[in-house]
Amino acid sequence: MERPGEAVDVHDPNGIRLQKLLAASGVGSRRKCEELIAEGRVEVNGQIVLELGIRVPPGAIIHVDGERVQTDPERVYLAFNKPLGVVTTMNDELGRVNVGDYVAQRRERLFHVGRLDADTEGLLLLTNDGELANRLQHPAYGILKTYVAQVPGPIPRDLGKQLREGVELDDGVVRVDSFKLVDSLPGKAIVEVVLHEGRKHIVRRMLEAVGHPVQALARTQVGPVRLGDTKPGKYRPLSAKEIAALYKAAGL
Repeated sequence: MERPGEAVDVHDPNGIRLQKLLAASGVGSRRKCEELIAEGRVEVNGQIVLELGIRVPPGAIIHVDGERVQTDPERVYLAFNKPLGVVTTMNDELGRVNVGDYVAQRRERLFHVGRLDADTEGLLLLTNDGELANRLQHPAYGILKTYVAQVPGPIPRDLGKQLREGVELDDGVVRVDSFKLVDSLPGKAIVEVVLHEGRKHIVRRMLEAVGHPVQALARTQVGPVRLGDTKPGKYRPLSAKEIAALYKAAGL
């Protein structure tokens, strides 16, 4: 029986060499990965590994500098820029254009992390990693989401304070984590709202409640992942760094 603090043998003679696995996962060159191991910065199943020749079993949980490394080549993580008018489903019985239409050529069975309304565009994460997806959607982990909205202007100076203190809606109070005015134009304004709420239409309902109904809305960031310059209707694979940051945010 394993005792607290007792070292566990993580070597699997039939496994994959650790430095090869790390390099294939985007951590760095083979030589760089060997340096990381030698410096004691790599953990396998909770154990610091210093031996360069070690082979690890499939499914081993690996951390580098405390950040999880995704080593399963079957796992897929995509940042998709959902266009306006597209419904957030992977198939639609009514024949409407949906997210699944944009990844229909892929062989993996992907699902979306959270939802965006048809009239909201922007970042939607797609993956086949069920555990990560469930955690990212769970309120307990408080994953922040950033939205940019066009609303009628001008914006009063105390609106941010009001939104941070809380706005009463019919299903309870909602508070933003941050708010800022991005741009002010004649009769309208562009604002950025950051919140960890996941209630339906929450950004639209909140801004309407304070007298600034949304005219256009886009999500630009989920947790550590930014939309960047990905064009509407296009997607990109997440980097190893982004995947590690998502795992960290989800407590994995």
